[in-house]
Amino acid sequence: MKITQSLLDELTAQAKASPRLRMNYDLRNSSEDGSQRMLNAIEPGSPLPIHRHRQSSETVVCLRGRLQEVFYNDAGSSTGSPNLVEAEVIELAPDGPVVALNIPIGQWHTVRSLESGTVILECKDGAYEPLGPEDIMK
Repeated sequence: MKITQSLLDELTAQAKASPRLRMNYDLRNSSEDGSQRMLNAIEPGSPLPIHRHRQSSETVVCLRGRLQEVFYNDAGSSTGSPNLVEAEVIELAPDGPVVALNIPIGQWHTVRSLESGTVILECKDGAYEPLGPEDIMK
């Protein structure tokens, strides 16, 4: 399969029309494919909660546009629930100093689209597993 500008334009149009301001496109070979590979068009203002993936690292490649990956450290809490502190903000852009990164297993993070038309390639290990409430900060 070819990932063309036309496909990215179509995905961006769908993201703009979506209430979530984002849309993904599955790149797996079939529903039985045990990997996670997708395109994700993300418009500015898309609500993406702070979350973590405890079973997989995540590779993010910025194909077009600009975004920030925001990492958080858990400063701990007397109640046992995470007390997240923003630790690092990394800007990704196809023509910038950082075009891709790998997010370690268990790293709390979120993404902020900085520009309309932003599209990323996301890859994770293993089959898709929905995040549990303990992996999403509200």
